[in-house]
Amino acid sequence: MRIETRAVHAGRHTDPATGAVSQPICLSTTFERSPEGGYPRGFSYSRVDNPNRQALERCLADLEGGAEALMFGSGLAVATAVVQGLQPGDHILAPDDAYWGLRQVIGGVFGNWNLEAAYVDMSDLGAVRAALRPNTRLIWTETPSNPLMKITDLAGIAAIAREAGGRVTTVCDGTFATPVLQRPLEHGIDLVAHSTTKYLNGHGDAAGGVLICGRANQLFERARQSQQFGGGVPSPFDCWLTLRGLETLPYRMRAHAGSAALVAEFLQGHAAVEAVHYPGIADHPGHGIAARQMAAGGGMLSFQVHGGREAAMRVAARCGLFTRATSLGGTHSLIEHRASVEGPATKTPQNLLRLSVGLEHAADLIADLRQALEPAAGRG
Repeated sequence: MRIETRAVHAGRHTDPATGAVSQPICLSTTFERSPEGGYPRGFSYSRVDNPNRQALERCLADLEGGAEALMFGSGLAVATAVVQGLQPGDHILAPDDAYWGLRQVIGGVFGNWNLEAAYVDMSDLGAVRAALRPNTRLIWTETPSNPLMKITDLAGIAAIAREAGGRVTTVCDGTFATPVLQRPLEHGIDLVAHSTTKYLNGHGDAAGGVLICGRANQLFERARQSQQFGGGVPSPFDCWLTLRGLETLPYRMRAHAGSAALVAEFLQGHAAVEAVHYPGIADHPGHGIAARQMAAGGGMLSFQVHGGREAAMRVAARCGLFTRATSLGGTHSLIEHRASVEGPATKTPQNLLRLSVGLEHAADLIADLRQALEPAAGRG
């Protein structure tokens, strides 16, 4: 079946008690045991499993072409569970351009874990291969990357891991792409992570994260332990909301990507704009790889304005349709000055603004950006 059909049907069933087509929300924290002491309905306690979470996990595994999925309370909870599965002395390769929270997990939460980490340009396979060590156990990729939209050759990363003799697990954070646009497991990646808070939910009203495996994997099993006994699981209502959001995901992603491409084209031609970062444009350094492994450029882009930090902040402040807010992937278009979010240690250029292109009409979004950029163009 095509992904549009699977997004509506995978993981779901008509409620046997009532015939409800939309699955009821099951808020119970505990479930009845049989007289013999077992759990004939498959559920024991909501931290371990829940009907709404089970339906969501099965749907997400199906959409990614995976074997199993584990839902967590947030995308960072997924990263935490994966890193927690490593042993002291293990080495991690991570992107030099990645969601800043990943660095906080590796260097902050697990700062005393005696892990080694190297941050490399994942768009350069030679740099990745050169950074590999005998104790490397995890290669964490993110493509497109946040916020510079770098593209990683997933098949190339998987090949490097295979050269290491099976001791290295590869993970791709595919939050910006979603399985509608990119399916890392098909390129040989071991595990896929998403912040379901973003496009998968799609409406900005439920937090969550998911880890999906293509086949048996030791880090995935350790993440399962973290899920069940660490307790970082989403609520049944959040799972229900996310599953509902998935029903429109294929259509939403096409709209996001189509509008983002038009916005990127407009920004490329504006005198106040120094650079545009969007894998869907031909002069993006990773455009060729993106064209091979992505169905479209996605709904995220970033751009740099002439005039530095102050100019970027002024442009964001002048926007009317683009809301100044963090997060992404919802129906509302958002604009954010990432460097000020990430703090003094940020690697993000101070004149960079990140856009999450929502579901408003592209012409209206372009008009909003045009009026916001006009003063900057005049000073140039």
